[in-house]
Amino acid sequence: GMLTQHSPSYISKTSVYDSRARERLRHIEEQKALALQFQNQRLRLQKEISVPESINLHLRVPLEKEIPVIVPEDNKTVDSEDEFPGITEEMEKEIKNVLRSGNQDEVLSEAFRLTITRKDIQTLKHLNWLNDEIINFYMNMLMERSKQKGFPTVHAFNTFFFTKLKTAGYPAVKRWTKKVDIFSVDILLVPIHLGVHWCLAVTDFRKKTITYYDSMGGSNSEACKILLQYLKQESLDKKRKEFDANGWMLLCKRSQEIPQQMNGSDCGMFACKYADCITKDKPINFTQQLMPYFRKRMVWEILHRKLL
Repeated sequence: GMLTQHSPSYISKTSVYDSRARERLRHIEEQKALALQFQNQRLRLQKEISVPESINLHLRVPLEKEIPVIVPEDNKTVDSEDEFPGITEEMEKEIKNVLRSGNQDEVLSEAFRLTITRKDIQTLKHLNWLNDEIINFYMNMLMERSKQKGFPTVHAFNTFFFTKLKTAGYPAVKRWTKKVDIFSVDILLVPIHLGVHWCLAVTDFRKKTITYYDSMGGSNSEACKILLQYLKQESLDKKRKEFDANGWMLLCKRSQEIPQQMNGSDCGMFACKYADCITKDKPINFTQQLMPYFRKRMVWEILHRKLL
């Protein structure tokens, strides 16, 4: 009778093992599919975008070596000096120091009623996914900057706003704007988190547009519709008047119109940098190659609570 006694547990073990193995295979397949998707996107992009060689080299070579970009004096058209300031040795030291292992709960920066710990900052390391704290802190720095002369005025919603609005409807977020009149700003930033992927929706009251930016080329007209509906409800609630949607356009940027990520981990960085360019009223002109540089730069910016 020994055999019969043992067989049930033996069977259950293999089926657990099988399901684990299946799970792992599925995971590997997914990863392969993703890699393929990136590969195809890359090829598509290379066909569609031909960046003038000079610009491309100018940015790529210096930044990978982390040497400040040096711009010839007479060449007034190239302003990459302002746009991609080099990271000095001193800054480099400071950045390395906080990315090193250490007390994960140590508070490294506080502002905007947000607390950034070492654990949060370390999401900026290598190919980690950025967390909500980092993105919210950065969005707040963009709002701060927008108070300066010459910048469009900006309000950025918290990363939890859109999910809340989408799942629970307007009543769940109507108190989020007690202290702010969103209709008084030029640009409204809405970070959108799709499970494991960050995107950005931008409402521009000057151009009457709601535009969706996705570094993986996805389109999401539903998100734009939800936000337009939000504007209507917010107007009724706060202004006691109908929102005039006349002439408004809902847009989704196509993958060939904006820089695209070439890996599975930089979506948060792309969303932040789209927001950075947009809130300067500047064209979106960076590439995947700049991400390691942008990550370091963001570490410094968060530590110093100011944008470079």
